[in-house]
Amino acid sequence: MSEVFEGYERQYCEISASLLRKCTSAAALEGEQKKQKVSEIKSGLDEAEALIRKMDLEARSLQPSVKAGLLAKLREYKSDLNNLKSELKRITSANPKQAAREELLESGMADTLAVSADQRGRLLMSTERLNQTTDRVKDSRRTMLETEELGVSILQDLHQQRQSLLHAHNALHGVDDNIGKSKRILSAMSKRMDRNKWIIGGIIIALVLAILIILYFKFAH
Repeated sequence: MSEVFEGYERQYCEISASLLRKCTSAAALEGEQKKQKVSEIKSGLDEAEALIRKMDLEARSLQPSVKAGLLAKLREYKSDLNNLKSELKRITSANPKQAAREELLESGMADTLAVSADQRGRLLMSTERLNQTTDRVKDSRRTMLETEELGVSILQDLHQQRQSLLHAHNALHGVDDNIGKSKRILSAMSKRMDRNKWIIGGIIIALVLAILIILYFKFAH
């Protein structure tokens, strides 16, 4: 169903229920209070009729498979509006009983009141279902916003963790460089120590040979 049609339908159901209550209360009023209530009812009827025209235009612009069901529902709303107009006519008539008889004769239906009550019951049920649907949509939207906020928070945490990992990686890279330098220094020191050992060994051998030569010449003479 069209969301636009549903919006018009919800508004009409609310206005129809309000008009029914106003008609009931206006029937018990007199004088200026009744005139004021009748004026409110007429304004509401104009608004309801404008909504029906909008629903009719919207329904006729849709696909045939959807349009048929909406037009059938629209006929019920039009019938309900006519009943409300008849009720207003009865309230404003100088002779309510005579107006009621004329209304029944014109419509040709003796069960108008029963049908109207049934239609209004369906309208109230439709209004309730539409309100429940609206609440579910609001809940879904709120859940979506909460999920979006949670997703943003998770992304921020992941970004911070990535920065921490990059910092740790850079620190490890620096440690690797320091270890490499230390290895090179230790290797150079090891080579120098080996070279010093050979030099000291050579010196010792030279001293031993010199001592041996001196002793030889000493004992030979």
